[in-house]
Amino acid sequence: MDDDLDPGTVAATLLASVSVLVRRVRQVPTGGGLTMPERTALSCLDRSGPTTSSALAREVQITAQAMGATLGALRARGLVERRPDPEDGRRAVLTVTDAGRSALKDKRNARTELIARALTSGAFTPSELEQLRSAAALLERLAQNVQPL
Repeated sequence: MDDDLDPGTVAATLLASVSVLVRRVRQVPTGGGLTMPERTALSCLDRSGPTTSSALAREVQITAQAMGATLGALRARGLVERRPDPEDGRRAVLTVTDAGRSALKDKRNARTELIARALTSGAFTPSELEQLRSAAALLERLAQNVQPL
């Protein structure tokens, strides 16, 4: 097998390059004063749809107590709302409010703009832009298939 295609080598290269990209993008000033845990919870809740606090804590791999504190802060600011679970009235499900979506959108727009500026800086050929577009779908699929040990 070609050393360049060795799964361990590919994994290490991907992790290093994606880590640099994520660190740079996270340097975009936070809109709305969201903390990193608040942004993470709000973003996951927006992607996954209505869910319980404990399910969200499992998804982002933090304790239920830490998630409860984070969601409490988001609820106090009107970014998340809590409703009775339609299937089990003993439980509550959380959803992102319009204000929460707006806070996420503002942050995403700033990050998207940062990357778009880099892509249009002349540093990439049209062929390379196509490769990056294709790679984005592959990275998403990779993320969905990564399972903790």
